[in-house]
Amino acid sequence: MKLLHLVAPAWNGSTRGIHGLSGAMAQEGNQRKRRTLFQFLTEHFYDVEALRQYLVQKQILKVHKENGPLTAIQKQYGPYVTGAYFVLKLGGAVKFQDQEWIRPNGCAHFSPEFVKFHAVPVEAVDVSSCAINYHGLDNLLLLKELRSLSLQRCPHVDDWFLSRLYLLAGSLQELSLAGCPHISERGLACLHHLQNLRKLDISDLPAVSHPRLTQILVEEMLPNCEVLGPDWAKGVELGLEEQPGDLASRVPT
Repeated sequence: MKLLHLVAPAWNGSTRGIHGLSGAMAQEGNQRKRRTLFQFLTEHFYDVEALRQYLVQKQILKVHKENGPLTAIQKQYGPYVTGAYFVLKLGGAVKFQDQEWIRPNGCAHFSPEFVKFHAVPVEAVDVSSCAINYHGLDNLLLLKELRSLSLQRCPHVDDWFLSRLYLLAGSLQELSLAGCPHISERGLACLHHLQNLRKLDISDLPAVSHPRLTQILVEEMLPNCEVLGPDWAKGVELGLEEQPGDLASRVPT
């Protein structure tokens, strides 16, 4: 009643007094949250390094959870829907045979309508910049007819990840590894199993010590494959060359 008594005289046909009070209460609530967070941090962390390690570990656990197996979905819907759901959940895009690309909207939501394609193979996957890792690859290895795979700028794709791609050797024809920070020459050497590849993008790999020499060796290792290396990436950046058939150009934005 006291609260109503204080607000009512200031009303005068408008809600300014009410809004002012609610704003003050919101500000007080935010200050209380900040005090609570500060107390939590001071009680559990004694220095910045301990806090950093906590945040890193939290991020690792999050990535591990996102890349876990989808056993229940696989039992109910089969491998194609399982692989597609995994990709869409990460924020990537999938293309079933003879269908349009499917990707999440701006709010990371996607329609469950794709489950009707449970008998239709997935032919292309784009997980560019997604948090897929070595363990999550299990969900892609279910897609035995996969022809095109884009892993551009994936922060957790490494040499160990590439060492398992031989399981897609029977179908994979296009592969993009551009911008992956943890791929080195050792990982690229594992691609010799992929003799059906027709296009491979290995541009902008910071962990590769000698990019041009590595490109030459990969071209010898995969003689029937068009290998896009550092010179191609530089040409695109300067607007000197266009590649309308590359993986990214076929994925709608």
